[in-house]
Amino acid sequence: MREFVEVSQEMTLVLGEGPVAGVPMPPCPFVLAFNVDTAAPTVTLTECGGQLPDGLVLVIERAAFERIGGASDDQCAFHLPSDLRAIVLAIRDSALSGETRKIYRLGKSIELLCETIGAQSSGELVPLAGESTLSLDDTSRIAAARRMIDERWNEKLTLDKIARACGVNRAKLTRGFRDMFNCTIAEAIAERRLSQAKLMLRTTDLPVSSVGYENGYLNNASFARAFSRRFGLSPSDFRACQGLAA
Repeated sequence: MREFVEVSQEMTLVLGEGPVAGVPMPPCPFVLAFNVDTAAPTVTLTECGGQLPDGLVLVIERAAFERIGGASDDQCAFHLPSDLRAIVLAIRDSALSGETRKIYRLGKSIELLCETIGAQSSGELVPLAGESTLSLDDTSRIAAARRMIDERWNEKLTLDKIARACGVNRAKLTRGFRDMFNCTIAEAIAERRLSQAKLMLRTTDLPVSSVGYENGYLNNASFARAFSRRFGLSPSDFRACQGLAA
């Protein structure tokens, strides 16, 4: 049975399976369909051809999608990044009820739309079948490697461990990851850890050394060097600047 939340006259959130009778549809609808129930989650951007796909779908007026920065001519199926998948799951699996759940889903739908457009604009959405020489299966495995980094960044991740977990050999993973994400495995892990460290420096009172350790740096000197290279300030100076800004 379909559930829906009318976010505005320009957008409706639709969840579930089956016909869409009674679901308010914006004019000239454009569809963002999210599939998180597979080993390789996807988001598909396409024109509305009548029957909506099953799952979680944002139906938005095409002109509104374009007005806020979306590219409606970029119609394709993409690998779904971990941060977008988390928003989809939060909407779908909300334990709230009644009006509270409706309001929660409305707000998260707007977040999902904006974050998807941001990922589209920045090139973070990787097509299922692009110009790469990789097969569809291999692109799915390498996308799984990216999800593993995004979701398990605080573990000890090695190239061999990631390759084994995703069912791809080291050489293909190394080449394919750079082709798909324009960075190396090591760079992706470092970026994720440093971004989390930056957030912790801003939002917690943990000592700088503890923040570094929590994010995979075994000594404060290596953490400070990596943080300074990435953000242009030492961790201590960054935290001090946050305090002055407050």
